[in-house]
This record gives sequence, structure tokens and C-alpha cells, in this order.
Amino acid sequence: MKEISVDVLIIGSGPAGYTAAIYTSRAGLKTLLYKGDQPGGQLTITSDVENYPGYPSGIMGPEMMVDFEKQAGRFGSDIRSGMISSVDFSSDTLVAFSDNNEKITAKSIIISTGASAKWLNLESEQRLNGKGVSACAVCDGFFFRGQDVAVVGGGDTAAEEALYLSKLTSKVHLIVRRDEMRASVIMQNRIKENNKIQIHWNSEIKEIKGDESVDGIEIINNISNESKIIKLSGVFIAIGHQPNTEIFKKYLKLDDSGYIVTKPGSTLTNIPGIFATGDAQDKIYRQAVTAAGSGCMGALDAERFISNN
Repeated sequence: MKEISVDVLIIGSGPAGYTAAIYTSRAGLKTLLYKGDQPGGQLTITSDVENYPGYPSGIMGPEMMVDFEKQAGRFGSDIRSGMISSVDFSSDTLVAFSDNNEKITAKSIIISTGASAKWLNLESEQRLNGKGVSACAVCDGFFFRGQDVAVVGGGDTAAEEALYLSKLTSKVHLIVRRDEMRASVIMQNRIKENNKIQIHWNSEIKEIKGDESVDGIEIINNISNESKIIKLSGVFIAIGHQPNTEIFKKYLKLDDSGYIVTKPGSTLTNIPGIFATGDAQDKIYRQAVTAAGSGCMGALDAERFISNN
């Protein structure tokens, strides 16, 4: 097994990881970044990004992540393909193991593994992902102004997405699997009082229609087994996110949903020298710009930790 020693190991790419790498490498710290199983994070499955500062004409998500990677590389970050498959934080020496059979010891570790949206696991959903199918209304709702869309889910996230989209679109079809919502009472009342939102109870999406882009959905009623087709342009999946934190659960404090718990106002975890950034610890905002901001915070926190130890 090859052994590597670095100042900072960054686990995961995306806006948080690449921003952290820009800062740590510019500070003269020997920085190693492992991209993970989805290099560039969720932005690589996003088409147009129009809400990130500095791109006045917008930019494609994958292209944006290429820019981030190039900038990190410019300052000397060692950026590698592959994953960190396991870690050992049981002693003062922070150790990680890659799927390339490498043992990495680091003075500090920045976790930027992100979170993955939960999907319906439909072939049509995956095929049309980024072509009318999205998991983020704030990111993509703008592209559906004046059109009909659907939101799938019955929790607070789905309610928030439906309410947000109702301000932009002509109509929102809210597809709820049960005969009641899991959202808070106040959110449910707001949904029911909004005349632009139509709730389809006891319903699930059977198929998302369209070849090159979404043009409708087929939903089936769980009680009557009847199906119907609804013409629309966008489908927003809002059934939750799963943080990619499984390999850390033995050592780091996680909340009930699996997000890494950090000290308020910082990226500090319960283990000295380990810092959590981006969607691995943020279940509220989940935006590229906030992830990048926390990547900067993580890098500054790591730099201070190394200089003081």
C-alpha cells in the first residue's frame, strides 16, 4: 500500500471541495483532493446555472465545475480521481484510505462529500434529468416561468418547492403518495390556500413523458388504480436528500438525517482537525454559492488549526 502524507486532505469535489482547495493551496499547504464517485457533485447533472455570481450569461453546471477544478489546480492542488473508501479517526493521526490502495495521513481533513437527491428510480426520470426533471426548485424554477410543472413529495421540502414554484409558474401539480401530507400544519394550510397548486392525493408518477424534454407525466392512483396523463414542462422531485457521510458515522457526530454536525458559525466537527463543508453538513440552503462559501470557511478553519498545532 502506497503511503502519502499531506497538510490537507479534501474528500469530495463540487463547489465546496474545489473552493477549499483553492484557499488551502494558495496558502502554501500541501493539498490533496479526491473527487469522489460524482466528480463535480450535483452540478454535473445540472444544465444551466444562472444564479451563481460571476457568470452574467449563465453557465452549464459541468463546465462550471471544470472551471473550479482548473482554478484549484492552478495553485498546486493535487486533484485525483477516485474515492476515499474508509477513514480512521481513532487517534490524533488522521488517516484515510483510497480505492486506489493508498493510505493518506493528513494534518487536517476537509469533508466535502455533499448529498445526493433521492429519486423515484424511473428510467424516464434518469433519462430526462436536466431536461425538465430537477431536484431543486430554487436552482431551476426560473426556467419554467409561465408553464405547468409537478412537484413530487408530501413533506416540508415538497411544500416549500411547490409554494416557491407557484410564484413563477402557471400551475403546480403536487403529487402526494398518501392521503395526507407529512409537512407541518402551517405549510399544509399554505398549500391548500394556494389556488395555483392542485394536490393529487394517493398518487405516484408511473412515467415521465417526453423524448428530448419533459412534456407530461402519467400518474396512477394507489386506491383506484386509475391512471391519467397531465401535460406539463417540468418535474421537481422533492422526496429528500441523503448526505454522503456513511464512512464517517463511526467517528463524527451526525444528526438524525445523517448530516455532519458542526459548531455554529464554523465548519468544526467533534474531532479536532476535521472540518465539514457544503451539503454534507448543510440541509437548509443546498446552493452552489453557499457550498462554495462553506468551502472557504473550511479552508480557513483548517489553516488556523494547522498553524496552531
